[in-house]
Amino acid sequence: MHKTLEFPDLLRLIDERATAFRAAIAAAPSLDLPVPTCPGWTLSDLVQHIGEGRRRWAATVAAGPDATSRTPAQGDAVAPQEREAVLTWLAASTELLLATLREAGPDQGCFTGWGNTQTPHTAGGVARHQVQEFAVHTYDAQLTVGEPAALPVEVALDGVEETLFITCFTTSAWPHKPTAFDFHATEGRSWRLTADGDGARTTRLPAAGEDPDAAGISVRGTASDLVLYLYDRIPAHSLQLDGDPELLDLLRAWEPED
Repeated sequence: MHKTLEFPDLLRLIDERATAFRAAIAAAPSLDLPVPTCPGWTLSDLVQHIGEGRRRWAATVAAGPDATSRTPAQGDAVAPQEREAVLTWLAASTELLLATLREAGPDQGCFTGWGNTQTPHTAGGVARHQVQEFAVHTYDAQLTVGEPAALPVEVALDGVEETLFITCFTTSAWPHKPTAFDFHATEGRSWRLTADGDGARTTRLPAAGEDPDAAGISVRGTASDLVLYLYDRIPAHSLQLDGDPELLDLLRAWEPED
């Protein structure tokens, strides 16, 4: 049975993934190492992105529902140079975000920047997205310094849906023949992305068995690999594909108007 993670679980997972991110940074021989999955970035750039970005999200959530854009970062927005100071700064950035989310509560409205999607413009929506931000960038950091670990199952299962809800929702008409994209996690959850004249939206499929109507393509893999594919970290051929793989290229190339 599909269940969206509760707010306390999201906060716990943000903290856990942030801790794993700092561990990867602490293990790096140098912060000048290039990050293979973030072209043009070094680990230092990734650190700056994580620390400053979480401070900006904290300020944005704190600004409440009347804010119309992301808010400048709270506190010291520039990462220090010394390694131990970097780790302390990252930990403080995460705690600032967590404290702000706790104070706001899951239902407080706030600016999110993701427009018209299937995810609400609330502090709870931000928390859910932050889990994935930390999870994928932890993968990036781990890949840079050695062998990356798969995203935890709890994180990844929620991440497939959260990513589809934000990045693959639109009311712009699909410019091709109507079709469906099914995503099956080997851990037992499935989703269908329908693309037609009404746009694109994602629904949950039953855990056992597929929708009677065949999808144009089915993508199957671990929940971690599905998330990493959706975030362009691994290629489609890393997954099991059944159907027309060119549909994935069309989906990638599609630029809806809304």
